[in-house]
Amino acid sequence: MTEIQLADVFVEMADTLVDDFDVIEFLQGLTERCVELLNVSAAGLLLTDKRATLRVVAASSERTRLLELFQLQTGQGPCLDCFTSGQPVSVADLTLTTARWPRFSAAAAEVGFAGVHALPMRLRSEVIGALSLFDVRPGAVDQGRLRIARALADVATIGLLQHRAIHERDIITEQLQTALNSRVLIEQAKGILAERLQVDVGQAFAMLRDGARSRNRRLSELAQAIVDGSEQLAPVPVADKSD
Repeated sequence: MTEIQLADVFVEMADTLVDDFDVIEFLQGLTERCVELLNVSAAGLLLTDKRATLRVVAASSERTRLLELFQLQTGQGPCLDCFTSGQPVSVADLTLTTARWPRFSAAAAEVGFAGVHALPMRLRSEVIGALSLFDVRPGAVDQGRLRIARALADVATIGLLQHRAIHERDIITEQLQTALNSRVLIEQAKGILAERLQVDVGQAFAMLRDGARSRNRRLSELAQAIVDGSEQLAPVPVADKSD
């Protein structure tokens, strides 16, 4: 691995950190770059969904994906411990950890992995997943490679949290716009009812609310129907209510 290769990878990752980047492609690329740069046999990535449930989102090989899934299904393994603690978990030789993770150690050995190194995907106190590095050879990962792995995990975490923040912001903006549009419709419907039924605006709003409740409909839906003329309200006397 050269400094130029490393720089190119960070530039590549940074270029994807835009509001419409492909998350799955980004994370799949991260696992593949880890294998290329860090001289490990495979890499996998677990992330939490909106319900805070861990899921396998990327893996450099199919056997890695299946092993990550096995961890989730059995509820044991170094990647789960890494996520739970928010701290790195490094196992140079999985044959020495059969007591700690018996099912995982056996499954890892079956697919040919001898060592694993898991790094938390975290920004300050927020942990959103874990990056796992697998090797077919036992042995510790040197500190230089671990620093690079942490840097890759940090860049990916920042990108993901930015993506989530933009997505949540867009949802809030959409909800706000919907509320504003609904309010415009309601004001129009109030005016139509007030003129048609010869009542004041407060009474018109009360009639609109009562009509929506009696029909078990949203206020904005009934207002739309009043505006487009598909429904009407009878001039039933109601108590005056302020808007």
